[in-house]
Amino acid sequence: MTESIDQKNERPGSAHGFSAGWSFCALFMAALLFIPFIAMAEELAPLPPLPVFPENPQTPEKVELGRKLFFDRRLSGDGTMACATCHNPETGYTDGLAISLSYPTTRNWRNASAIVNLAYNDAFFWDGRASSMEEQALFPVMSAFEMNQNLDFLEEELKEVPEYIEAFQKVFGGEITRERVGMALAAFQRTIISKDSPLDRYLAGQKEVLTPVQVEGYEIFTGKGNCTACHNGPNLTNNKFYNLGVPENPDVEADQRVAATRRFTAKVSGYSAYRTLTEDPGRYLVTKDRKDWKAFKTPSLREIARTGPYMHNGMFNSLEDVIEFFNRGGGDDPNKTPLLKPLGLSDDEKLALEVFLKEALAGDLVIATMPEVP
Repeated sequence: MTESIDQKNERPGSAHGFSAGWSFCALFMAALLFIPFIAMAEELAPLPPLPVFPENPQTPEKVELGRKLFFDRRLSGDGTMACATCHNPETGYTDGLAISLSYPTTRNWRNASAIVNLAYNDAFFWDGRASSMEEQALFPVMSAFEMNQNLDFLEEELKEVPEYIEAFQKVFGGEITRERVGMALAAFQRTIISKDSPLDRYLAGQKEVLTPVQVEGYEIFTGKGNCTACHNGPNLTNNKFYNLGVPENPDVEADQRVAATRRFTAKVSGYSAYRTLTEDPGRYLVTKDRKDWKAFKTPSLREIARTGPYMHNGMFNSLEDVIEFFNRGGGDDPNKTPLLKPLGLSDDEKLALEVFLKEALAGDLVIATMPEVP
């Protein structure tokens, strides 16, 4: 399937990509014009103040309501799971598993994304299918292989709890609805922030905060490693999607429940060949654009030491594995992004980069505590 899609793609340098009249000089000038764009994309900056969300303003009461819902197992169909089950504050708001936890008798197919600093993102989930945190919050709740809760039923369940009736009336001035559940959850999740990391302070001018090894890692991150081609900006992500050639995870691919989840997701996404699908199409299921085949969102690297295993399918258990993968130039896939090239990092350079990622990107992380759930 991948080959047929790739054959239909127009490739740079092919007869379809450039007209025959283009000269070498024109190509050279185009390349020169492209260089400033790359430089601009690689800029790093300290984390700014929390954005303002006029359509869902932050209030202490709304955040507290969202915190209770985040830890409330009523949000799952059988009452065994809460949002915090897969996004555990004690493990960097992930579950520490290659493939996220799932509803009983089913199996998930992707890694639980870290939800740290989501307030600074403009695309959500590995495939970017949600454009707001309010929309994002309800997807796992109603997913058949995650929390498997009927949203109509959830509304009625919560309306049987006097404390929730009172809280929704106070916060929203009305009754409990799924939209307001999503708004409260989003308000709480926007408070899950990691800030004031050594990198933040270094970028703000406090050059002494990084050790010599961390500085070396930073220079590799922004230079030879080319990490900032994608991990840039204050939240260390450009919020874009790339095919890195990450292989399928053999530890989960043999599970028939994973295959069922893959087919189900593709089917409800409108992919006609879902029955023969043997790999994760990534963002393609959202856009139906061939260039997005097996493309996944660039995650933020903040608190990266806490959030393994890594990649959309938990393929790599350690940052050492991740660095080695990128040092090789990524994986082997015909649709892989041309941004990835072998880096030629020495063992010392790889170690310095790992130290930088583990130590300089760990900040003051908000660790939510378990509330008294009604």
